[in-house]
Amino acid sequence: MKLRQYQVDAFASRAFEGNPAAVCPLASWLDDRLLQAIAEENNLSETAFFVPAGERFALRWFTPLAEVDLCGHATLATAHVIFEHLAYARPQITFVTRSGDLHVRRHGGLLEMDFPAIAARPCAHPEGIVAGLGREPLEVLAADDYLMVFASESELSALTPNQTWLSQLDLRGVIVSAPGEEVDFVSRFFAPKYGIPEDPVTGSAHCVLTPYWAGRLGKTTMTARQVSKRGGNLGCMLQGERVLLSGSAVTVMEGELRFAS
Repeated sequence: MKLRQYQVDAFASRAFEGNPAAVCPLASWLDDRLLQAIAEENNLSETAFFVPAGERFALRWFTPLAEVDLCGHATLATAHVIFEHLAYARPQITFVTRSGDLHVRRHGGLLEMDFPAIAARPCAHPEGIVAGLGREPLEVLAADDYLMVFASESELSALTPNQTWLSQLDLRGVIVSAPGEEVDFVSRFFAPKYGIPEDPVTGSAHCVLTPYWAGRLGKTTMTARQVSKRGGNLGCMLQGERVLLSGSAVTVMEGELRFAS
């Protein structure tokens, strides 16, 4: 059996920055165990699979260990493949996902994703937080992930979290964030229980970060940067209960998967 596959750097303006995702177009769904095996073989934070669904596309995302409900960078990468490699002529793509319908449109030279805004609520500090992160955050909130807020970008960049502690938390992962020096806010994201010690750029985290920083900064249009080793820039806009995330993407590899069906 042969399948086409693309590797795309999302939230990147050139190769080898941003967050890499594998994108695999399918004519129909394969067995879930095979999808998971392909994601494990790719060993990227996400592998995206999509199937035509009328005028829309059904989209699913897999880490090397599990399927997830929402992934921003792999959605951006998938839209890039559909627009750039599959000659999709319409200005907007609609994806049918476990998180509802997601829309991606061309916006100038960028791609703009329309995602749900996710509110994080204040919560108790997890046990062992100082040992786990190396220092005490100013705030701890929770949604699908913990959101831990620090005072400065330099403090955020200096964090060296204990991956064992992170993997034992009850939520998916940990977003850490702080005011930015050259952008409105910066962040990092850790999800070792899903096979992602540190994600380079995390679109889904910005569904949480955008409403948080909009409330704190008193503005609805912001610039953000995820300060991982590779790093990546995002435009963030809060529109009611939706978040618009914009960025660019670059194809770095195109190939063919071969395996026994």
